[in-house]
Amino acid sequence: MKNFKKFIIAGVFTLFLAGCGSDSEQIHLFNWGYFLDPDLLQQFYEEYGIEVIPSYYSSNEEMHARLTSGIGTFDVLVPSDYMISRLINEELLRPLNWDNLPNATNVYQRLMGREFDLTNRYSVPYKWGTVGILYNTTMVDHTVNSWDSMFNPDYAGQILMYNSERDAFVVPLKRMGYSLNTTNADQINRARDMLIEQLPLVQAYVTDQVMALMPAGEAAMALVYSGDASWSIMANPDLNFVIPQEGSNLWINSLVIPANANNPEAAEKFINFLLRPDVAGQNTNWVGYTTANQTAIEGGYIDEALTSLPSFNITDADYDRLEVFIDLGADRELITNAFTQVLATQ
Repeated sequence: MKNFKKFIIAGVFTLFLAGCGSDSEQIHLFNWGYFLDPDLLQQFYEEYGIEVIPSYYSSNEEMHARLTSGIGTFDVLVPSDYMISRLINEELLRPLNWDNLPNATNVYQRLMGREFDLTNRYSVPYKWGTVGILYNTTMVDHTVNSWDSMFNPDYAGQILMYNSERDAFVVPLKRMGYSLNTTNADQINRARDMLIEQLPLVQAYVTDQVMALMPAGEAAMALVYSGDASWSIMANPDLNFVIPQEGSNLWINSLVIPANANNPEAAEKFINFLLRPDVAGQNTNWVGYTTANQTAIEGGYIDEALTSLPSFNITDADYDRLEVFIDLGADRELITNAFTQVLATQ
């Protein structure tokens, strides 16, 4: 689904560029490849006369490497929580001018002032969600409410794990009652060992492929982002999503402006445009991930087909059991090395 969307984006963007004048004002957007309705690029151009030229990345680390490589510059980024704190610490972000972002009042207050940017000096929430278990109700015959389910030998060879170190470690760390932001080497090594013990049950470590494999019935359960779960459930109603009782991750992807942006004023116009309820609603209906825009949700701009899904409509009780990733600084190598050992054992 994501790769298909990237194909759509590329085609729409080619047509979009063909219709724009070469002397138009421009901004460069660096985004996840499925995280924006491409029709909104044309709409923004028609309203403001500013072209948005997108490029895409598949991980926060890839984005960081490109940003610090010195090859090209960007005006808007969409990083995740822990990467935002890293970018702030490395002085790679420009403070936002909140006078230019009046539509930020539409954002859920509970998503503001989070650990990675306590005063929101640099970031405004865009999309949010969690990581949980997507399972096929025709293949799983027990109640799924705990991370224990992903260690059930009844489903050997039918479990998909997510190929991301921070996300994969959610499972063992929360299962053992540890913080997702632990820097305790013993706790991280115990989590590593638990993932290694799980390997005989794991069909594969995947990323985007989960949205093809799960709807097709190729696996019984998977570790997934809530947004991916939404798309999968719409493709196959036999699927269901649950946030395990031990808790999970609360991820927040936010809009930020790099310190070396060429056109920060136009970038803020684009960010404010994305924070409009009607725009956020249209965007959410295309992307499928839960929007941070409270007004868009409560104002009826989101399709009921999405808002009725458990992966989209995260309850207050679930929210209270979620933990935000923060950047681990020099200690991030502890999990990086541990995850490398897990994958090397496959």
